[in-house]
Amino acid sequence: MLGQIQQIDQSLDAAVEQYNLANVRLHKIEGDLRENRKQLTLARTNLKISQKSLAARLVAAYTSTEDNSTLAVLLGSSSFEDMLNRVEAVTSTSNQDANIVEQVRSSKLAIQRHEVELRDAHAAQQRIVGQKAAQRQHIESQLATRRQLLSSIHGQIAHLKAAEAAQQRQLEAAAHARLSNASSTPTVSGVGVGASTPEGSTVAPPNVHGGVVGIAMHYLGVPYVWGGSTPRGFDCSGLVMYVYAQIGVSLPHSSYSQAAMGTPVSISQLQPGDLVFFTGASHEGIYIGGGQFIHAPHTGDVVKISSLSGYYSSAFYTARRI
Repeated sequence: MLGQIQQIDQSLDAAVEQYNLANVRLHKIEGDLRENRKQLTLARTNLKISQKSLAARLVAAYTSTEDNSTLAVLLGSSSFEDMLNRVEAVTSTSNQDANIVEQVRSSKLAIQRHEVELRDAHAAQQRIVGQKAAQRQHIESQLATRRQLLSSIHGQIAHLKAAEAAQQRQLEAAAHARLSNASSTPTVSGVGVGASTPEGSTVAPPNVHGGVVGIAMHYLGVPYVWGGSTPRGFDCSGLVMYVYAQIGVSLPHSSYSQAAMGTPVSISQLQPGDLVFFTGASHEGIYIGGGQFIHAPHTGDVVKISSLSGYYSSAFYTARRI
């Protein structure tokens, strides 16, 4: 039964972070839509201004006895587009006329381009909204199954939680001791002088965000809430996003997106504040030193400290230094 619950928890990790990634993509699309609407309005305004200028210029040519070439263009045109082509082709057309014609053309092209981009963005928006609805339904279904399984082994779960709470107290005490020692003792981290790395590998710069560890420690015990990104409840990427925001670093609410940020770092060179990812980046946490990390594990659990050993050693995917 516990094995089934653990499988559901792992599946939920991926489902929740796919949902979060869809939110990140939807936010970008909505930004693109706003920008395209603004640019479309601007292009239409520019077109009206250019058309007015062109109309005024042609009226002037019509009433002038001197500008016979432009007058011939006006009288011989079969349509507005034909008139633009003729004006452009007349060698005696002034630079002013040519500039007005070019403004009209560029405004029309801009309108066409932004209309296409708006249609594409709307279609992408509808696809992602549909994906989110399906993902949410899948998550809720798995949560319902999980609740049923838990209710059947309530006594066993209570015993496991008590043991886990005792272990967490020990881990938290050790983490606080490390933080106190780190603040009073200068250390040199990273690849030392004379150290070598395999050819073509990346040497991550020193981590300047070790202070997030102390911040993350404040949220130990906060319940896991899928989609959560506040002290009322966190999911794994929501916790990392919130903690880093406290030091002015903006991260997306998606473990998949965060796993592509910063600089890759090997597990042997981890420093406090580095992000550690598991199972294809479907789960993440913040490394705190001593082979341990803080994370929001899954539904029914709380923000806690875990070791980079056992399951998490085998599930380790990558680490990034932001």
